[in-house]
Amino acid sequence: MEFSRRTTARLRASLPLRLALPAIEPVLAENVAKEVRKDALVVRRAAQCLAAGSPPGAQDADRLLAEARDIDRQFLEHASGLPLHLDIPYARIEPLRRRRIERGLDLAYRILAAWRSGGRLRDALSAPELEESLRAMLALYCEETAELGRGVQARGPISALRERAAGALRDTMVEVAQQLAHEAARWICRPRIAAQKNA
Repeated sequence: MEFSRRTTARLRASLPLRLALPAIEPVLAENVAKEVRKDALVVRRAAQCLAAGSPPGAQDADRLLAEARDIDRQFLEHASGLPLHLDIPYARIEPLRRRRIERGLDLAYRILAAWRSGGRLRDALSAPELEESLRAMLALYCEETAELGRGVQARGPISALRERAAGALRDTMVEVAQQLAHEAARWICRPRIAAQKNA
């Protein structure tokens, strides 16, 4: 949610996006909601794998990809009343989505395993490891969103702004993703770093 909030705030400062934002903001909000649902499925599946005593594998990613398509279908139904048409290019999106799912499964599994043994998130990964994991997942999400944007066919005045808006959106998302990954990793691992300095 913080990623979405920061991205939208920056988009409002960009002229092409400020003009297009009233039309695309509902889509962005719906998109964030569907991605939250997908992320929840990833965490739930990692927990199921941990309970079964087996790390996530290819079959888990396959299952989550199929569930993600179901969520996409619901998203497209909700977007039907908006001034655009969206055709999801799965051939380009799913390789990116799969890599993001695999990274998310690995990260969630490691964190949940640490918690189950009485540890904390910062015990499961160092700050640089966590930052790299978050940065990679957010970068894949940005790529996926950019590919999704190429499947948008806008109607009305927004159509003339589509290309500029898509480029500005991609650039803004990448910038926010890098900053957020860095801040989140530093904040989560802060007590451990402070303890090392005092030792």
